[in-house]
Amino acid sequence: MHDNLDLMLYRARRVLAERLRPAIHSTGHPLQVASFRVNGEPIPVADGLAASYRPAAVGERWGRAWDTTWFRVTGEVPDALAGRQVEVLFDLGFDPNKTGFQAEGLVYTADGQPVRSLHPRAQWIPVTADAAGGEPIEFYVEAAANPEVEMFRPTEVGDWDTAGDDLLYRLGRCDVAAFHVEVFELVHDVEVLIDLAQQLPSDSERRARILHTVDRALDLVDLQDVAGTAARARERLVEVLASPASASTHRISAVGHAHIDSAWLWPLRETVRKVARTTTSMVRLIEDHDEFVYAMSSAQQYAWLKQHRPEVFAIVRQAVAEGRFVPVGGMWVECDAVLPGGESMIRQFSYGQRFFREEFGLECTGAWLPDSFGYSAALPQLLRGAGYEWFLTQKISWNERNRFPHHTFWWEGIDGSRIFTHFPPMDTYNSELSAEELFRAARQYREKAVGSTSLAPTGYGDGGGGTTREMVARAKRLADLEGSPRVTWEAPDVFFARARAELPEPAVWRGELYLERHRGTYTSQHAMKQGNRRSESLLAEAELWSSVAAIRAGHPYPYEALDQVWRDVLLHQFHDILPGSSIAWVHRQARERYAELAATLESIIADALNTLGVTLGDGPLAINGSPVVQAGVAAGSIGPAERAPRRVIAEGDGFVLASEFTRVVVDAAGLVTSAIDQVTGRDAIPSGTHGNLLQLHQDFPHVWDAWDVDANYRRQCVDLTALDGIELDGDALVITRSFGDSRIEQRLSLDDAGRVLLIDNAIEWHEREKFLKLAFPVDVFADTAVAETQFGYQFRTTHDNTSWEDARFETHAQRWFLVQEPGFGVAFVNDSSYGFDVTRVERDGQITQDARFSLLRAPRYPDPRTDIGTQRMRVGVLVGADPGEATAAGYRVNVPARRGHGPSLPALIGVSAPGVLVSAVKLADDRSGDLVVRVYEAHGRRTTTQVDIGIQAREVHRADLLERVGEEIVPSRSGDGVAVSLALRPFEVATLRISR
Repeated sequence: MHDNLDLMLYRARRVLAERLRPAIHSTGHPLQVASFRVNGEPIPVADGLAASYRPAAVGERWGRAWDTTWFRVTGEVPDALAGRQVEVLFDLGFDPNKTGFQAEGLVYTADGQPVRSLHPRAQWIPVTADAAGGEPIEFYVEAAANPEVEMFRPTEVGDWDTAGDDLLYRLGRCDVAAFHVEVFELVHDVEVLIDLAQQLPSDSERRARILHTVDRALDLVDLQDVAGTAARARERLVEVLASPASASTHRISAVGHAHIDSAWLWPLRETVRKVARTTTSMVRLIEDHDEFVYAMSSAQQYAWLKQHRPEVFAIVRQAVAEGRFVPVGGMWVECDAVLPGGESMIRQFSYGQRFFREEFGLECTGAWLPDSFGYSAALPQLLRGAGYEWFLTQKISWNERNRFPHHTFWWEGIDGSRIFTHFPPMDTYNSELSAEELFRAARQYREKAVGSTSLAPTGYGDGGGGTTREMVARAKRLADLEGSPRVTWEAPDVFFARARAELPEPAVWRGELYLERHRGTYTSQHAMKQGNRRSESLLAEAELWSSVAAIRAGHPYPYEALDQVWRDVLLHQFHDILPGSSIAWVHRQARERYAELAATLESIIADALNTLGVTLGDGPLAINGSPVVQAGVAAGSIGPAERAPRRVIAEGDGFVLASEFTRVVVDAAGLVTSAIDQVTGRDAIPSGTHGNLLQLHQDFPHVWDAWDVDANYRRQCVDLTALDGIELDGDALVITRSFGDSRIEQRLSLDDAGRVLLIDNAIEWHEREKFLKLAFPVDVFADTAVAETQFGYQFRTTHDNTSWEDARFETHAQRWFLVQEPGFGVAFVNDSSYGFDVTRVERDGQITQDARFSLLRAPRYPDPRTDIGTQRMRVGVLVGADPGEATAAGYRVNVPARRGHGPSLPALIGVSAPGVLVSAVKLADDRSGDLVVRVYEAHGRRTTTQVDIGIQAREVHRADLLERVGEEIVPSRSGDGVAVSLALRPFEVATLRISR
């Protein structure tokens, strides 16, 4: 019997592939094709419609990489198709397995109305549901010749200038045919049933009955007249398809979806068109299927539609108003979730929600980040503070070693805030609703003892495409089918409400969601990290000084300019741009844009300071532009420039950098042999070891070049000790080394406070598949390293007792990480890097730590010249540090005091408690003129602080992260302004809204 069933299954699959699917459309009737090649960047739709076309033909080659070709399709419906549903079949030269990763098209009518997209799994254009014969046909197709960027192999097609001139595609088909509805339905009847049978136990009664029934149904199909006999075959399947699922069957909430990377293996400008193509098709699918629900994240992608494709945005807006096209996530983009600073994460929410509120009259209730590369433990508080109720991701299922123990749970952050979280157990955000996927979800769902529901984002993604009518057909049959999980189209909010009801007391996961992959993204494409960090720091300064100038001098606050800069910075925090995992074109444009943003922000800062009577340049004033307050020091202070006495001298065979706080000894080879905290007399460098040691590793991960660093990279290491030169230059020691095809110049000095050993690195980087680290062994006994995260810090073990700990061999920090024991620590600060590692090392019977900055990588895919050229970065070492001092040093390195001329000014904001910092001073987004001040507790302990506000405030309120007014705080008089008292939990973020 088993052999017979296996033969039945084999026969069914062959008939399905070779006879039924090809019969969905009748024999085609050729149409006329003409083409117009665009020279250069894409053109407006109106220009494409009005262009001069030349005759083209099926079989003709078209499309240089990244080019656009417009095709005009004309003809009429043949009389032979009268009474039929008619479609145009148009094949741009597709590979059916590469949806979103090759040629694509968007179809327009002659009057410019968008019809639908063309991609490998959707090669049809609707003409009429009931043809009379003779109807004219005229469509225009904007076709993008996006090249296939072959996965994991170095390629030059990732930029316009290096992609070559070959024509990549051959026009495969352009004809009009009947769409045989009964054949289409039979195909999905058979497909769903045999896929289900393949998942059922081989000896199950249900499997045997399905295969027997399908076998007999196929006996009723005349393989030479499938269209004429499909209906009678379907009748034979009615009973087996009508058998209902059991009450306890796992329930899948399907939501239409197309994860569209805002940039990856295509440039930003192409994403604009990907969004237009996908959303057009999804709106049409909504119109055709009453049950279908589609969700799309990223306010930026909606904004692109509004700006570049208003005709598409109009139909999307209507579908949103009807509640079937659902904005989700409430963020500007699906950003990286570990590298952006705290204020950036908040602005992802505030700018995203503002767009959805203004354009659609709604705010999203959940965060949607299916594909970001790990998630900071600061996020739960920020999500709750922005009004979110739930969080969704899928990416942690990519872990290399450890299976995450939950699918539906509370996620608890560093401050104790919790957010209700779901990981789809299907392990994909691009579901096709296959039986294999459904059974995997039901099998893997960790909460099955108390729950029975999970979510399935359904549709082709990464490169877009979205849900297809084939997926909708599957879902219809799987709504209530014996033996299968049940499938229902539902909006995410509906799913999360049911999941909360099912699991009133879910498990709790505390701390970061560390992804055991893609660790290389903390370092790849250093210019992205530097541009982001510099932009964040300059934005903080620009908002601060613009606020001071507006309040003190009546200077117009630059709302529009700051908004545009913020939107660009947020866009470039997308999870394939900031992490450094996009093609060369993306990173080239990002470098250019970061330079433009820096110039804009410098101009805003100078303009505001000029209004206040301050001129930047060499001068006696120090302009502290960081909106950070520590231990009562005012934010944005302008006062006399002070520098601690320091010296750099030659001594013996080496050199000494010294102040009253720190003494650093550098030997003749440029290596640090001693770093003494003058207060305690303790040396941080273990005897016989060397700091400032550059180490070069072979770096060739088994897959995902720009993304991954494999643990085995440590097995090949070269210490770069050869010296080109070493000399004193003013208050700095300059060291130069050459290695491979590269060269590095390091300038070692002490900072103005005399506390931090600064190392300014200028690296001429010309390596391939290498990983550059900067090592400092430290004489500290510690089980954990402390790493700054957004609005606080977290602990990570330095040992590898468990597989979870062992997997964290490369980790990330914001501006600093710290190795400490009670009473003594060493902090490592940076201005533009995120990756680091700390390893326990036994030396002479004593446990010490090797702490290393990750400086540069050289992966070749998808950008074969990653980081080639000059890279500059500043790092620092602070001996005798705790988390508070590390935080202060991190800010000083990232926002050094400026010099200038002008009057000292009273502070706008000050706080009294050590460890309470100001992260933002700005005017309110709603342009009311209210002052918004954000503070946070940075030391991880409860405290009460006084916030001094240097203006006569009318009202002071606590506000949420979207600046919505909450509890009123009654201020007291304080000098020329007012003061309020705030009680803060460990790592709590608090926002004040001040009406003046």
